[in-house]
Parts: sequence; structure tokens; C-alpha cells
Amino acid sequence: MTPHPFWGLGIHLAVSLGLALGLVAAGALLRYRSKNPPPSRQETYECGETPFHAAHVRIPVSFYLVALLFVLFDLEAAFLFPWVFALHHEAVPRTFVFWEMVIFLLVLFLGWVYALKKGDLAWQR
Repeated sequence: MTPHPFWGLGIHLAVSLGLALGLVAAGALLRYRSKNPPPSRQETYECGETPFHAAHVRIPVSFYLVALLFVLFDLEAAFLFPWVFALHHEAVPRTFVFWEMVIFLLVLFLGWVYALKKGDLAWQR
């Protein structure tokens, strides 16, 4: 009798989860806990330099907008690779696959034009 094909996956997940939880528990139990930590431990460490401002500074929203747009266009490139393979597959009509990707790229291009017109790609405002 052959085992179910998902037994290996289940065993792998169980071992991985057990190892992760065991290592976190071992670290929590074995770590050194100081009763009175020195004040220098509470300071921000910046590669040996004396900090000149607080570690938690506000980051402009434009940074996040540019990062999200980068992720969006990175995902666009990730979708292009399977599209090329689907274009060469014999079972799928090539014209359908081609126009499907043209529509996908057109929607993303319109999103890029919208972000450009709105000024979200400008770093300095």
C-alpha cells in the first residue's frame, strides 16, 4: 500500500514547526536576564556612532508610495515570465493569451500614468 502523497508535506511541516517553536522556547529559557541593565543598553546603537536624533523618526508617505509602486511593477515583471511560457504552449490559443497580456499591461500602464499625473513618483514635493 502506497502512502498518501501529502504525508511527506505534513511531516515536513510538523518537523519545521516543532523545530521553530523548540528553538524559540530554548532561547527564551536559556538567555541571560540582567536584573539591572546599564543605561547604555537602552540607548540606540548606530555602528559605534553617537546618535544625533531619536531612532524612531517619521518617514514621509512618498517613500511608501514609491515602494508600493516598485512592488507593483516588480509583480508585473513576474507575471511576464509565465505569460511567455503560456504563449508557446500548444493547448492555449496564442491570440487569446497575447491579448490577455496586452490588456493586463494596459491596465498597469494606466495605473502608472495615473500615479505619474498625481505626482506620486516625484520624490521631492
